[in-house]
This record gives sequence, C-alpha cells and structure tokens, in this order.
Amino acid sequence: MGVQSVAQIGLPGVGPLPAAGGAGARAVPEKSFKDVMVDSLNEVNRLQKEADAGVQRLLTGETDQMAEVFAASNKAGIAFDMLMEVRNRLVEAYREIQQMRV
Repeated sequence: MGVQSVAQIGLPGVGPLPAAGGAGARAVPEKSFKDVMVDSLNEVNRLQKEADAGVQRLLTGETDQMAEVFAASNKAGIAFDMLMEVRNRLVEAYREIQQMRV
C-alpha cells in the first residue's frame, strides 16, 4: 500500500497558524510548577482514597463489584507509580544542579 497525499484521501489541509499574540491568540492562564505538582499530589491522594473506600465496601459486603474495585486499585497504583517516577526525576535533576561547577 502506497502513501497517499492528504488531498487524495479527502482530508482538509491544515491552514497557516495564527501569529503569536495576534487576533487569534487567547490568553491562557498558566499554572506554576508548584500548582501543577500540588494538583497532581491531590489527584493521586483522591485516587488512593477512592480505591481504599472501594476495598472497604467490598470487604464489608456493601458492594459486589469486584472488577470496579480492582480497576480503581490499579488506577491508583499506576498514578502513584507515575508520581514516584516524577519525584525520582526531580531529585535526580536537583542533584545534577548541585554538582554543577559555577
């Protein structure tokens, strides 16, 4: 199968991008690094609490939705693993900066 051009398959082309700060630009409030990290920590904490509550409901017999509880636990675990990887990368970057000669 050969490569076809965008025009041949009927997809519209991409027009020129608006200039930065031009009429098409809109102000997007930027979050600080601290705010992004705090939001991420809060989200991971929320996921952990939801997973714990689901396990508690499963153990007490309030629910029999084992698949949902398992999925919530896995989601919380993955979020925690990602958070730890970000922390490890930040610590590594901080150590590299400390070792730089001025």
